[in-house]
Amino acid sequence: MRVTIATEPAPGHENEDFAAATANGVVLLDGAGLSGVDDGGCIHGVAWYVRRLGAELIAGLAHQPSSSLAQILADAIDHVAASHNTTCDLNHPGTPSSTVVMVAADGFRLRYLVLADSVLVIKELGNQHVISDGREADTGRRHRGAMDAVPADTAAHDDARRAYVETLRAYRNHPGGFWVAAADPQAASEALTGEVDRSRAEWLLLLSDGASRPADRFGLMTWDELAELVSTTGCSALLRKVRDAENSDPRGRRWPRGKIHDDATIVYCDFR
Repeated sequence: MRVTIATEPAPGHENEDFAAATANGVVLLDGAGLSGVDDGGCIHGVAWYVRRLGAELIAGLAHQPSSSLAQILADAIDHVAASHNTTCDLNHPGTPSSTVVMVAADGFRLRYLVLADSVLVIKELGNQHVISDGREADTGRRHRGAMDAVPADTAAHDDARRAYVETLRAYRNHPGGFWVAAADPQAASEALTGEVDRSRAEWLLLLSDGASRPADRFGLMTWDELAELVSTTGCSALLRKVRDAENSDPRGRRWPRGKIHDDATIVYCDFR
């Protein structure tokens, strides 16, 4: 497969996304440490966490090709937790965490895993699948009204966002809430998993939620149109689409959102 990776941080911020590929697989992570509220009990931060977890996942794909993706993820979460459990409070509800998308190509199949709200698009002959874990969005939708009701560049919005984040923490990695990779390997068992016939696959698209905004948050294009844009024009065209849309709504009035700008990362895998 031919793999193209493009990533762009939110203006003025460190990139908290991660993407990488090996000969037999790809991973994408989107840091979800609820930054901007407090340090989450960790001295290292979200960007450090996603880099460490991403490196562990790539190593797992390379060295444990027969293991399930859920097991590779569980082992990776466990290893990263062990690396900073003496310096950081991993029981803090805001400890750094991440979404995860993994795809492994072995033999005649493509295995995938999706945890939290990053997106995997699979194009097969005559069919297209969009796979994302919507539990965080479903939970957030019930509690974000106050944050969405005020312009983004105001103290009122900052206060509402802090309250929203604190509320979401009570649902994170709990039954009835939503699941992300953080310090508990059990979260790996909650991921969405499956496989497709490799011989029928044309291409794959992995998107952080900052890159998927034109389709799932802004409603500017369908998933088919987004995928067509990347497959025909390239990843940079989608990054421009994201930034143009964000810049056109600098106060979050048209599209209420916690972050006006978000890190955006795209992984495009072409099997043709």
